[in-house]
Amino acid sequence: MSKVILKSIGYGLGATFVLLAVYFLVLTLVSGWSFAQSQFAEFWYFIISLAVGFGVQIALYQYIKTLVHSGQGMGKVVGVSGTTSTIAMISCCAHYLVNLLPILGVTGIVTFVAQYQVKLFWVGIFFNLAGIGYMAKRIIKFKKQT
Repeated sequence: MSKVILKSIGYGLGATFVLLAVYFLVLTLVSGWSFAQSQFAEFWYFIISLAVGFGVQIALYQYIKTLVHSGQGMGKVVGVSGTTSTIAMISCCAHYLVNLLPILGVTGIVTFVAQYQVKLFWVGIFFNLAGIGYMAKRIIKFKKQT
């Protein structure tokens, strides 16, 4: 394996672990460690899928950036789909923000997010796949041109 590919994989693994750390940090701060563990046990397949998808996007982005020596336009795709992944992961427990923010308007938003948490997971996975597909297409196009 080339040095470029190994470096990209390293960035992707790092991004995966950072996103998982953010997930556990936010849930632990909001509702405690035992709650974070129980939510992970219940939704691990979504959470891992979203984190790995985000890591793959970061790896592909790093690979493209290295190939063309600029990330023109690609950062937007990673930013949008990565943000969606993070939001979907955290949404599984967003209804517990009511404990911290007893504002009526926030309660309504949190209730809405809690009702649709699984659907939000699927939206995050869709955006991950779309971002991965887009970047893979760009890599293939670039490779054909060289």
